[in-house]
Amino acid sequence: MLGLLSTRIFFILDYQCFMSDNFKKKEFVKLLADKMKADEKTAEMWVDAFTDTLCECFKQGRGVVITNLGTFYLRITSRGDSIFRFNPAQKLRSLFGWSSTYKGNL
Repeated sequence: MLGLLSTRIFFILDYQCFMSDNFKKKEFVKLLADKMKADEKTAEMWVDAFTDTLCECFKQGRGVVITNLGTFYLRITSRGDSIFRFNPAQKLRSLFGWSSTYKGNL
């Protein structure tokens, strides 16, 4: 899945911050379903559609910008190597305590 989901990420839940290792897709789908007031099957379809759409964009050699999440870059070098990079948005930077101009609530 996306590198973002497989790295250590801080999550905010009821104003408490905790660290989670390898947040599994099933757990993420459940949280998404709860947040969207939908069933888990629908939420899993959204997650799959999201990742499939990202891959389609990358296959076209294009990056993807998602406000409040960040920018997914794909660059092909002159040797033909693919370089993938994720640059977090200001909101995520602020969540991690990194330099950020974000002023909203987390």
